[in-house]
Amino acid sequence: MDFSLNEEQRHWQTEARRFADEEVRPMSLARDQIADPRATFDWEIIKRGSQLGFRTLAVPKEWGGHEADFVTQTLVMIELARGDSSVSKTFSQCWKWSHLVAASCTKDQKERFLKPFMEDDGYLLGKGGTEANAGSDNRMPPENDPKAGWKLRAERDGDDWILNGSKMFIANGSVAKLFFVDARTNPDVGIRQGSTMFIIPKDTPGFRIGKVFNKRGWRFYQNGELIFENCRIPGTNVMGEVNGGVKARANDKSEFGDIELAANALGICEDAVGMAMHFAKNYKRAGKLVIDHQLVQLKLNEMYMLTEALRAFVLRTAWERDRKLPDFGNNVLVMNYSQEVVQRVTKANMEIHGPEGCMMHARVDKLLRDALVWTHLAGDTVQRVKVVKRLPDMPLAM
Repeated sequence: MDFSLNEEQRHWQTEARRFADEEVRPMSLARDQIADPRATFDWEIIKRGSQLGFRTLAVPKEWGGHEADFVTQTLVMIELARGDSSVSKTFSQCWKWSHLVAASCTKDQKERFLKPFMEDDGYLLGKGGTEANAGSDNRMPPENDPKAGWKLRAERDGDDWILNGSKMFIANGSVAKLFFVDARTNPDVGIRQGSTMFIIPKDTPGFRIGKVFNKRGWRFYQNGELIFENCRIPGTNVMGEVNGGVKARANDKSEFGDIELAANALGICEDAVGMAMHFAKNYKRAGKLVIDHQLVQLKLNEMYMLTEALRAFVLRTAWERDRKLPDFGNNVLVMNYSQEVVQRVTKANMEIHGPEGCMMHARVDKLLRDALVWTHLAGDTVQRVKVVKRLPDMPLAM
């Protein structure tokens, strides 16, 4: 296996690193410490990143994008997350859904939605799946149970659909201009047979943004409530087939999936390791440099070891996806592993900083708070149960 980077991959890595160091990191703490969750967002940093190509990174070249492969997307996400994990997630959230439009939408839908996305540096995308009583269970719903899963109703009215209900904790919820929303179009069967995905612009009558949720970590990243009250959607805004919502991505072979979260976690770990090493080499405790204490040396060793193991897992998984190799669960396992690693590494960083980390160093605290988000991401526990059935047998020891 040759994991060396090509010229284009190095270019994007370098550009993302420069942007993160010079523009994202300097504003990161100030945005994080704003009390109002709506006010933490900064449009200027998004627009400047978009002008550099980070918002449209995954869009095919035929539509004006950069068509970056998975390894390139991974590298960019790691670098941006070193500057601020939630800024990185705001950009990568657009990669999944912009490529979905390019891969699975009709020609008319591409003209109406992908073109404006490419032309507007402030055009962000969101996906409306989670509801107050239907969250991670949608990853593994009870078979053929019509009571399980989404409750947002979509009822046909001539050529249109009328939506009533709400979605919760939706990514880019208060800032996106276009949403991909899952709704029940047949309430008498399970969601796999009775749900449809709709493409819904933010200015659609009957659709409004409700609460913006206040979070301990990822405070820049907006999670909002989507409310639908007799919201009329034309039939031309159905993604794929009616009652085929869970199959809407069938033609899209470039879904980033859970590597997105693992790559982001790796960026946080790199930041934490760098901070811990700098502190240990430049500050004294009990009359000698912090790094000369054996307990600190052991913690630094663990932080570096875990981060390098996660790096190898993330990049190998991205490399395998680029080559369309069989996925026996690595796409999920790498996210599961990243949760363990990012929380252990950021906790060790705080412990090495000691009282300064707990009480005075805002970025040490921020990294730990951002890492806590991984506990609740992408139905992690459900995924761990689900992926077991896909794991291959290991060779028996002789």
